[in-house]
Amino acid sequence: MPQYDQYKNRSVDIEFAAVEDFENLPYPERFTLIFITNGIIKAQLNERPIEISAPGVLCLSMDDKLQVINKDNISAQSFSFHPDFFKTSRIFETQTYKPSNLKIQVGLSLFQRDNSQTGILHITSKAFPQLFEWFFILGTEVYAHSNALWVCRIKKYLIQILRLLEDLNHQIEQSPIDLALDYIHTNYPGKVTLEDLTNCAHLNRISLNEMFQKRCGCTAMGYLLSYRLKVAGDLLVHTDMTLDEIARSIGFQYDTYFIKQFTAKREMSPTAFRNTHRNLQHY
Repeated sequence: MPQYDQYKNRSVDIEFAAVEDFENLPYPERFTLIFITNGIIKAQLNERPIEISAPGVLCLSMDDKLQVINKDNISAQSFSFHPDFFKTSRIFETQTYKPSNLKIQVGLSLFQRDNSQTGILHITSKAFPQLFEWFFILGTEVYAHSNALWVCRIKKYLIQILRLLEDLNHQIEQSPIDLALDYIHTNYPGKVTLEDLTNCAHLNRISLNEMFQKRCGCTAMGYLLSYRLKVAGDLLVHTDMTLDEIARSIGFQYDTYFIKQFTAKREMSPTAFRNTHRNLQHY
């Protein structure tokens, strides 16, 4: 059943299952993330045999067909959301909430099917603790409805989960730069130093930056900054988080420094970026 937001008198098309039993998947009109934390499951996904061992994530769209064959000591939780979940934003002049044409792009590839995209993601040991924490907070927010910003916080953590999963999905080979990218995508909300990246990639600073320049067109720390600002862009458009909340959630200690860096890279302030992408034309 959809959640009801008593603070804003609206229905929110999301559900969280702390214990996913795999009996009713996929959920109608929902994208679903199933986080498998223990055990092994064998199934048929769209008539193809699959096997997922923990830790792993299964991404299902409403059009997928899943038939479970065997569950061995399985523990899993799931979060499902309507594709239009991100199509609600606030008109700041009136403080009201209305549907819009805003669409989240990050993570949608996880629910598309082709020969290279199966919807099955194996989670690295480095990514598992962060993903586990974010899923825990996501479930807590769904159940608690602690204050008027509970939906906003869910959007925040969902954006971060989808971006992490999408980036992990793109990392097929674990070259030294992939190890560094994995570290950035997992740890960007906290403090990340160049020494952290050289240690995980087992390279010196010069070699690491040369590899980043060749592959990403910037230094390692430059990539970290651009990645944080990319996440910030999603949070600005799809949530009502304050600039200070966004800054701290992506690894900046002060919102003033975040604003300075965002403005320099995007050639507009975070507030202008948010307003531009929430232009009244989309209502």
